[in-house]
Amino acid sequence: MHLSVIIPAYNEEKRLEKTLNSINDYLSKQNYQSEILVVDNGSKDRTSGIVKNLAGRIKNLRLIEGSVGQGKGFAVKKGMLEAVGDYRIFTDADNSTSIDQIEKMWPEFEKGFDVVIGSRDVKGAILNPPQPFLRKIILGDGFKLYRKIIIGLWGIEDTQCGFKGFKKEAAEKIFPESKISGWTFDVEILLLAKKMGYKIKEIPVSWVNDPDSKVKFSSVIEMAIGLLKLKLYD
Repeated sequence: MHLSVIIPAYNEEKRLEKTLNSINDYLSKQNYQSEILVVDNGSKDRTSGIVKNLAGRIKNLRLIEGSVGQGKGFAVKKGMLEAVGDYRIFTDADNSTSIDQIEKMWPEFEKGFDVVIGSRDVKGAILNPPQPFLRKIILGDGFKLYRKIIIGLWGIEDTQCGFKGFKKEAAEKIFPESKISGWTFDVEILLLAKKMGYKIKEIPVSWVNDPDSKVKFSSVIEMAIGLLKLKLYD
């Protein structure tokens, strides 16, 4: 198995089928073996049912069911550790970054990078449409500065883009050590990767702003607390 695609999901019945079909359309045209793992964190809607219905049509589509309230980080960790691909990426159920952006990752993996992450904040990134001003300032630039002051990772501009790829060895060493299951899990896995000596590359991606994004202004408090917890863990 060359590639595993992990999708964390919670109450995604409105968006998930379209995303899975889009990913499958792309992967079915590639000359390597792949799998798609949807990790359902106890959805109360038809999320699991949609995956089960599509499993007969989409090759190597797997449903992994978790518990309510475990958080996105828990879902990604569970998917990464149950995946079998030599390369493992996670992407969001809203398909904000389309799967074809993985083509930008392969050259970096070939250069020797172990972790390749999508970014909305480096040269070449395309945001369509751009994020609203207040959202960019508070959830974007504000969080970035706060994160750099508290945790570091000064060389990484965008830790929160939901499109990250890992070589098998890196995934199997990093994720068992992760403790945070909330929004700041991205920062933790990148910090762990750096401490373990893995090479990280940030690449520009095309990103579509989703007005129904589950990252709201109320998430700022959770992120701030999460970073303080991570500082204690560190």
